[in-house]
Amino acid sequence: MVEPQLHRVTLPNGLRVVLAPDSAAGQASSGQAPVIGVSVHYDVGFRSEPEGRTGFAHLFEHLMFQGSESLEKLAHFRHVQGSGGVFNGSTHQDYTDYYQVLPSAALERALFLEADRMRAPKLTEENLANQVDVVKEEIRLNVLNRPYGGFPWILLPPVLYSTFANAHNGYGDFTDLERATVDDCAAFFDTYYSPGNAVLTIAGDLDVERTVELVEKHFGDVPAREVPPQRSFGEPFPTGELRGKQVDQHAPLPAVALGYRLPDPVGEIDAYLSNVVLAALLSDGDASRLQQRLVHRENLVVDVHAGAGLMGAPLDARDPDTFTFTAIHTPDVGVERVIGAIDEELDKLATDGPSEDELQRVTARWAASLHREHDRVVSRTLDLGSAELLHGRAEMISELPDRIGRIRAEDVAAAAKAMRADARAVLEIEPGNGGAE
Repeated sequence: MVEPQLHRVTLPNGLRVVLAPDSAAGQASSGQAPVIGVSVHYDVGFRSEPEGRTGFAHLFEHLMFQGSESLEKLAHFRHVQGSGGVFNGSTHQDYTDYYQVLPSAALERALFLEADRMRAPKLTEENLANQVDVVKEEIRLNVLNRPYGGFPWILLPPVLYSTFANAHNGYGDFTDLERATVDDCAAFFDTYYSPGNAVLTIAGDLDVERTVELVEKHFGDVPAREVPPQRSFGEPFPTGELRGKQVDQHAPLPAVALGYRLPDPVGEIDAYLSNVVLAALLSDGDASRLQQRLVHRENLVVDVHAGAGLMGAPLDARDPDTFTFTAIHTPDVGVERVIGAIDEELDKLATDGPSEDELQRVTARWAASLHREHDRVVSRTLDLGSAELLHGRAEMISELPDRIGRIRAEDVAAAAKAMRADARAVLEIEPGNGGAE
């Protein structure tokens, strides 16, 4: 993949714009019409929610699709799909994103749609009540009525972290969701959805000069508002092992999650990336250490995973972020035996590090997956936007394969050594009525 040359513009109202032109987008290999990706990242996620308003950032993401200043409900859907495009949004720890990918001829339509709801989404009692019900049903489907729902991203943070921002349920408590008012929504919009608190990213088949003109046309008159100061969510590292248990009525087997604090993904990125490599060495593919030992040789677990990033993806949040292990095991094995095996594999890596062949295999595989992902316009657009918002450098996404390739065996050993039993969280999942007899 040839990396596009990035262009930046900041509008008088504070909106930051990143342009990544690529005339080959969508046509070089597929024969399809050239495409364009448009995303808006707002600097607000579920860690920004005030106490008593759990799930509010995600609820507001839903409201942003319920009509706007010039468009009725569902019009956004019709305009994007009518152009042959796709769209969505998602809420993360520190940001909320909205995107569409369309034929490049429909660029102006996408810019109009995003600018219109940045200017004034339709916040009504009817829309709020409807979307509260939608979010509650989503929680039932994805968490409450699903085996291992919320494991570990909802259930582990209250064990590892002590502050509301880091420990609370970002999906939301039903009582908090039902208490939300239109005034709450308007205040949230005024605080966090200003142009100066957002990054607009456009990638794909675009002409830079023409695109800047269209951005200024549609976003230039969105009123500037005060931008909230960026909050720090830092808190002290654990000084002992923290334990918690949850009963899961739908889980067929017991499970365990281990959580460790990661280096600052913004200020200590190379140390953070060493943990990304460590996770891959431990559980990425059948040749990985935990898969070989816990699944294939000793048959201790039916599933095991290690990962850098609470939400399942690395470099998706500011500090603090979480390294997790999850394992599902049979009752006869017992949780301490599973934890002991993981600790032994960490100790081996901390003492000896990975072999050169092992390290090269993992880093080459990870770099190849990055290139493959960024060949897709939607992934490239979203990753450029989140990197610009979180790190101030969208260029970082094209640097990651080289940075990963420079990780040494001693860097991985240091990351493994930092995974200390006296500074972690352990969450046990016990099967309830749905568990194995």
